[in-house]
Amino acid sequence: MATSLFRKRPLAMLTAASLLPLALLTTPAFAECERGDLDTIYCDENGDMVADRPTDESEWANPDTLIFAYTPVEDPAIYSDIWQPFIDHLSEVTERDVRFFAVQSNAAQVEAMRSGRLHIAGFSTGPTPFAVNLAGAVPFALMGSDDGQFGYTLQLFTHVDSDIHEVEDLKGKRVAHTSPTSNSGNLAPAPCFLNWVSLPMKITKWSTRAATTNPCWA
Repeated sequence: MATSLFRKRPLAMLTAASLLPLALLTTPAFAECERGDLDTIYCDENGDMVADRPTDESEWANPDTLIFAYTPVEDPAIYSDIWQPFIDHLSEVTERDVRFFAVQSNAAQVEAMRSGRLHIAGFSTGPTPFAVNLAGAVPFALMGSDDGQFGYTLQLFTHVDSDIHEVEDLKGKRVAHTSPTSNSGNLAPAPCFLNWVSLPMKITKWSTRAATTNPCWA
């Protein structure tokens, strides 16, 4: 799917070179069609849960300059330098100018892709479903190691003088989460806390389902 969005050199090579969950922009489709949970401007006729390209090739995105953005961080300027080797590689294999775009929030990153101002992005785990459903993002790579392992861990912190030493000690306490769309900062720990100590909290259908399908270890 990534290769036919552009008419110059194919982008399939990026799947091996990329290290983060990346996504390609798919232009909107306005016809009545099957779309699942996707926004109404997208179609999903083949049921793969990502937006289809328009059947009319004239509607395909074909920018001379590709815009790449990494998930929002505290100091975007630092990551601009870190990503320069990838940007240089992307420019070489696509034969296009590639520029780094620093985003200030997950919402801004999703909106930039939805509006067509962002073409390739490294989304963090939590916002990825929003990028897919609302911006037509098509994930094609994720961070991994040379031995094939991938993923990350979330950690729970409390004050050094606190009386909280184990997860069970959270019962009856107020727990601060990060962004509502963050996987490690909210979506993953919410069902885990529910399993571990039955903490009362408002959680989404997605995280409730995750609590029954994904094991949590304290």
